[in-house]
Amino acid sequence: MTTVGLIGSGNIGGTVARLAVDAGHQVVLSNSRGPETLQDLVTELGPRARAATAQEAATAGDLVVVTIPLRAYREVPAAPLAGKVVIDTNNYYPERDGNVPELDDESTTTSELLQRHLPDSHVVKGFNNIYFAHLRVLGRPAGAADRTALPIAGDDAAAKATVTAFLDSLGYDAVDVGPLAEGWRFQRDTSAYAGIYATDGDWERPASVDAQRLRAALAQARRYADA
Repeated sequence: MTTVGLIGSGNIGGTVARLAVDAGHQVVLSNSRGPETLQDLVTELGPRARAATAQEAATAGDLVVVTIPLRAYREVPAAPLAGKVVIDTNNYYPERDGNVPELDDESTTTSELLQRHLPDSHVVKGFNNIYFAHLRVLGRPAGAADRTALPIAGDDAAAKATVTAFLDSLGYDAVDVGPLAEGWRFQRDTSAYAGIYATDGDWERPASVDAQRLRAALAQARRYADA
């Protein structure tokens, strides 16, 4: 099984860690406050989980998930991630992250920024368009009629195949949206963003979304300037 390093262990990171442990993977968790602050989560997750620094999680992971506020993306350690597949869950919230001109004018995307920071890694955008509580409960076995699909984007086909296999192990299908530059199609406030997984807009009622429905939502996505 895979060792999954997590740089960031908040709502999405903690949920991915739980799903990964349940699927038989090892997880190495980190956050900005230090390994000692993760002991309760590690205890809850059991022997397949341990806490570490971000540098150690990056080094240990066969696959690494970066799930931190966008404003901190330059703090991700680049050297230990060289040659590795990195899943980027970032979303841009100017009220939290401050304004990023390149994102405001849509000349780039969040995951392209991380890829620029990690030039020797293979960044794949994923897990950013679903509410963590929905991610926790919508996974289903392969072939299930109500299996949910999640979008991914990336510039490296082999990296996307790795992430697709990882998603499959967690109970999800993957829909390949194309290169990182197409990641805007499932960014904040698009038709494929988090609300698609809520039944009739009720966030207390998670909704399965198959690949066909997800592809339709992705096709309807509009950039902010065109919305």
